[in-house]
Amino acid sequence: MATPLSASAFLAALRAEGVRVQEHGSWRTHNRNAKGPWGGVHGVMIHHTVTRGTADTVAIVRDGYSTLPGPLCHGMIAKDGVVHLVGYGRANHAGLGDPDVLAAVIAERRPPTDDKATVDGNRVFYGFECENLGDGKDPWPEAQIEAIERVVAALCRVHGWGARSALRHLDWQPGKVDPRGPGMDWDSVLAAVAKRLGGKPPTTPLPSPTRPKVSLRELVEAAEHDPSAKGAPVTYSGTRIVEAALVDEGLLAKRYLDGHYGTATKDAMSGWQERCGYHGRKPGQPADGIPGKTTLTKLGKKHGFDVKD
Repeated sequence: MATPLSASAFLAALRAEGVRVQEHGSWRTHNRNAKGPWGGVHGVMIHHTVTRGTADTVAIVRDGYSTLPGPLCHGMIAKDGVVHLVGYGRANHAGLGDPDVLAAVIAERRPPTDDKATVDGNRVFYGFECENLGDGKDPWPEAQIEAIERVVAALCRVHGWGARSALRHLDWQPGKVDPRGPGMDWDSVLAAVAKRLGGKPPTTPLPSPTRPKVSLRELVEAAEHDPSAKGAPVTYSGTRIVEAALVDEGLLAKRYLDGHYGTATKDAMSGWQERCGYHGRKPGQPADGIPGKTTLTKLGKKHGFDVKD
């Protein structure tokens, strides 16, 4: 465990590693510290943004959304390799993740497949979003990949960590797929980081992805829950997996990836049900958005998860 760097030391570490940095506003004091602690820190997490255009992406990761306030990271790595600093301290980037993955990061060993979402990642990781559409087709330029390697190496160097102290969002939280796309080879990134640090590349490969399972019963319970009548929204990790699939389908905005089966998720599921040929009980009525086994199974086959009753 390491104490987070001061903002000045953080900036100095990046620059010492040759990172091209652009500072935005009062980034040094822009954080979510009032909502919970930050530190000790154990590693560096890399994400993609599902956005296009550097200026718009900077604005989004700095300010966030009404449902997910910014900052959404500490720095945004643009396609040209410039790292835009937008916040420092606790940031809404990692969310809840797998304790076994955290243990692997601390031990600097290959992370296991993530299947739980119980540990606060916003507290324990530096976070960097990367400008990319996240559709599996948008390429990762060499300048951007090199900037990722330099950022990770900078923080590992100053904290005395190895390359396995870096991880992807998809390693941390079930249902996440970021970062992905042509040119994003994580084993190569880790090897380059290790070389920069003067060590040997990690020799154990990343685990083969396994298909997570979501519970139809728990999803239906979450979808039918009425917060106004029954208290706080139901949070279920399987909802995050389904939400990520709906985001990939273009039916749900990324800002609603929160594990709450609210109105936005229900509307998105309704859209998926209608794509599958299902509609409401009355003519012209939209599908209800309550998960059904047939349409949920179709979504899972396309996006890599299985359905259990």
